[in-house]
Amino acid sequence: MDASRDTIPDLLLDWYDRNARTLPWRAAPGTPAPEPYRVWLSEVMLQQTTVAAVKDYFAKFTARWPQVTDLAAAADEEVMAAWAGLGYYARARNLLACARAVAARGGTFPDTEDELRALPGLGAYTAAAVAAIAFGRRAVVVDANVERVVSRLFALEEPLPGARPAIRALADTITPDARSGDFAQAMMDLGATICTVRAPRCLLCPLAGPCKARAQGEPERLPVKAAKKAKPTRQGRAFWIERDEHVWLVRRPDKGMLGGMRALPDDGWIAGSDGSGEGPIDGPWENAGRVGHVFTHFSLELSLQVHLGTLAGDPPGEGEWWPLDRIDEAGLPTLFAKVARLALAEAV
Repeated sequence: MDASRDTIPDLLLDWYDRNARTLPWRAAPGTPAPEPYRVWLSEVMLQQTTVAAVKDYFAKFTARWPQVTDLAAAADEEVMAAWAGLGYYARARNLLACARAVAARGGTFPDTEDELRALPGLGAYTAAAVAAIAFGRRAVVVDANVERVVSRLFALEEPLPGARPAIRALADTITPDARSGDFAQAMMDLGATICTVRAPRCLLCPLAGPCKARAQGEPERLPVKAAKKAKPTRQGRAFWIERDEHVWLVRRPDKGMLGGMRALPDDGWIAGSDGSGEGPIDGPWENAGRVGHVFTHFSLELSLQVHLGTLAGDPPGEGEWWPLDRIDEAGLPTLFAKVARLALAEAV
């Protein structure tokens, strides 16, 4: 490690001691580490999501399920409904699987990175974060904020995502043996508040001295990102079937898009193809508008079809009649919550 690189941990930790963000799942510098359950839960929630979006969800989850064993004992549909709106619903299924695996071992999380990786749904990042932050283990924690900070510190020209192995190797060279958890959180805070995507605040940065991108005069250019491929747009239909102030809801298959969530019936659209256009029962149907939604790999245009006929019985397949005045309690994923709002607005 060169001399300037030697100074990075101390410079960053001194800054963090004065400027650490106050977050509900975090322990302040110099205080005992937070419970592993809270660290793990927050890290899973924070994947692909903002801190602002997670705070309320974290508060509700920890109030309702204060220990990992409480979460492990919860019904799948309760957890999926509580997760609704956070997106990336496979995380909620993995959350339950992991909680139950931890409960099966007495409710105690393992304290090493390798053992944490063996739990359901824990990838390299989450295992490293829990090991470092909850257990004080030396671990190299790399999220999007850390990728940006390291790319600029070392003026790394290789584009993402191919640069990730090099970024992790460079992050390893500056991660200290002591206070590894604080160092990881300091890197995250630096990326979130100082070394931002646009208009980085270099004059306030504790690492301005050793930063090669700043010395080159264009830190905002890094990290280099490969050109994005255009997202395809899929077409689908959602079906609103109403009876006696109730709407027919189904539960989506556990595997696949929005798996395990309550939803309106649809025509089978998937990431790779449009829906069939066919409804779950005979019509007549009325087109009541459409909503748009953007997923990671595609965009969806979903038209709302409202049933105008009279039902002799329940629609085929498993489902439930949900009270219209409690639709907000159904835990619909964001896409179908949009459709429900459109249907109810049309009914007014």
